Amino acid sequence: MSPPHGPGRPPHPGQGRPAGGQITVKDRLTANRGRLVVENDEYAAFARRILRAYARRVATGDIEALTRMTGLADDIETAIRNAVIGLREFGYSWAEIGSRLGVTRQAAQQRWGGSQP
Repeated sequence: MSPPHGPGRPPHPGQGRPAGGQITVKDRLTANRGRLVVENDEYAAFARRILRAYARRVATGDIEALTRMTGLADDIETAIRNAVIGLREFGYSWAEIGSRLGVTRQAAQQRWGGSQP
């Protein structure tokens, strides 16, 4: 497993920065720097556990939280839209996105490619 501070990052906040806190690295010198590795499968599993725990809490009698819980569906749809927009900007095609979601490229584009809310 990678160190908690991630590859290419200082282990402590402020380390590697001048006293004023401003970053002095020139962008053109670091343009080809690799992206940080993110454990997406573990992160998704964590989010599922939280959602299931929330459902259990609501199921034990917190009827007022049911409304807030249904609002999560809107938040999830917005998050998916933002993720798809990011993937498109990163260069992924509608066909690639659709295949990961088990839908056609046309279906993916119709659902997430329209005008932004």
